[in-house]
Amino acid sequence: MMATSAGLPLLLPLLLLLLGQPRAGAGAHREAVVCAGNACYTAHWGRLSAAEAQLHCSKNGGNLATVRSEEEAWHIQRALTQLLESEVTLATWVGKFWIGLQREKGKCLDPSLPLKGFSWVGGGEDTLYTNWNKEVRSSCISRRCVSLLLYLSQPSHASHLPKWSESPCGSPTSPGSKIEGFVCKFSFKGMCQPLALGGPGWVNYTTPFNATSSSLEAVPFASAATVACGDREDGQEHYFMCREKAPDVFDWGNSGPLCISAQYGCSFNNGGCQQDCFEGGDGSFRCGCRPGFRLLDDLVTCASRNPCSSNPCRGAATCEQGPHGKSYTCHCPRGYQLDSSQRDCLDVDECQDSPCPQECVNTPGSFRCECWVGYEPGGPGEGACQDVDECAPGRSPCAQECTNTDGSFYCSCEKGYVLAGEDSTQCQDVDECADMENGLCDSLCLNTQGSFRCGCLPGWELGPDGVSCTPGPMSLAPRSGSPQGEDAGDREGKLVYSATVSRPTRGPEGTSKEAPTTKGPSLPRNAPITLAAPDMLAPSGPPGVWMEPSTHQAMATTGRAENTDEDSVAKQSDEGTDGQKLLLFYILGTVVAILLLLALALGLLVYRKRRAKREEEKEKKPQNAADSYSWAPERAESRALENQYSPTPGTDC
Repeated sequence: MMATSAGLPLLLPLLLLLLGQPRAGAGAHREAVVCAGNACYTAHWGRLSAAEAQLHCSKNGGNLATVRSEEEAWHIQRALTQLLESEVTLATWVGKFWIGLQREKGKCLDPSLPLKGFSWVGGGEDTLYTNWNKEVRSSCISRRCVSLLLYLSQPSHASHLPKWSESPCGSPTSPGSKIEGFVCKFSFKGMCQPLALGGPGWVNYTTPFNATSSSLEAVPFASAATVACGDREDGQEHYFMCREKAPDVFDWGNSGPLCISAQYGCSFNNGGCQQDCFEGGDGSFRCGCRPGFRLLDDLVTCASRNPCSSNPCRGAATCEQGPHGKSYTCHCPRGYQLDSSQRDCLDVDECQDSPCPQECVNTPGSFRCECWVGYEPGGPGEGACQDVDECAPGRSPCAQECTNTDGSFYCSCEKGYVLAGEDSTQCQDVDECADMENGLCDSLCLNTQGSFRCGCLPGWELGPDGVSCTPGPMSLAPRSGSPQGEDAGDREGKLVYSATVSRPTRGPEGTSKEAPTTKGPSLPRNAPITLAAPDMLAPSGPPGVWMEPSTHQAMATTGRAENTDEDSVAKQSDEGTDGQKLLLFYILGTVVAILLLLALALGLLVYRKRRAKREEEKEKKPQNAADSYSWAPERAESRALENQYSPTPGTDC
């Protein structure tokens, strides 16, 4: 029983962790403070979202901490170590603490930058120092925030500087996975040295951001100090304020060590001196400095005679001592320049001087050149950017013809096609027969891929130009066989097409530039006639002869009499008339068939409308009032005579 009772205090912290309760001190908002350079860092417990943590820091005049250098990372590590010194941790426990590195919604990952597109809350988008835990997730649809991934079992291990972990920024109800706290940063124009005690006593500092501590390595400007010498209960308290004595010079306004005691001399805290303490024979003592240093006005602190020993230059700037060791100058590395304070460095935008032939991208301390779209970096001995040949074999995006230009290209089509598609890279056939008013053919037109063909009505043939139609050939040879059969064959129409032509050139008056031909009666030139392929339009009678322009020859026989020529001309006229009659017959037959179909459809429509009207009239017919009643059967006369309610027997009333 005693063993169990003794183990309860050891198990209690573990049970609190397992139950998800705040760690010890979290409810009281415990914090740890580390001040160095011109900034102070505070580490806090608190399972808050990134926005809530930033609000907590900004209320005291700061922001979520930046980690711009490895030196800053160590300062934050020390603050986190102080926060965890009195906490019970598990060997495998891992926690996250928000810092001020965020990426807004809609801003995407940029792998070429050290910060991957993230930016510091206090300003500035890129720094040279990074410490990512793993590859940053490529996401643009939500806000992302960065936290320090801390192995709480070994927070101060030299090889375990906190890694950076990016995740959603959390919300008041869900701060984020493994979020245990946050780190704030407060910047100041200067710092005071801690107050030195030459004897027993204590000192307590209250900073402008409402943090209290008794062990600060540097005390920020405008902080208050309370000093009590001797015993805490009986000692007299003294109050001091860190003030700016001169530009960049800050002190407490006192001289000599505090709480000095002749009893202890230099044996207590080195007499409060920073370097050397010298005792006098009467129990007094004074402070001194080593060679190369000088004693400051507070008679306690030593400063190097080298003005660069106090690291007056900030950031990437380096300090160079001036002549006689009385001044210094800050210098910036290549790609940077001094800011207005002459102590820090700013990036130089080299792209302002246009050092690149095409595109220039500025980077911290440098720049890089890029090529425009349509160009690529050239090889040794070539220009910085050379044109990309988009029309090279295997790369052409055009359907037919591709022409490369400087930095681009354009597509074109063969004759008979036009550009099509959203990007104008495809080719579409031109329907030359679609234009009825300015037709290319005198009579019939058949569109083909990339071209067209002209044809003629029965009894006509194409002229040598392949466009116009002329009367059929005059046959002067004697006929053989049955005249009746010949007449029937002659009456059959022949549609004659030319070989595929490619846009014959017209003269100024719309006629072909070929030899003029005599036209006989035919359909109007612009008649809207659509035909199928030539082989489907051949007449069903005796096979006709398809006449091409190259096969036309005048067929004449010498030695014929004059009357034979006249008969041939008359026969040619009759043949043309028969073709016209046949075409008219086809047209009339088609019109009659269409009219019959229309009459049938109209009759059916009238019948259905009449039938619907009759049904509607039946539905609207008013009902007789008696339809809701039924007739009762007549009563027997004998029963009526026996009605007991009748005043006169044998009657009803």
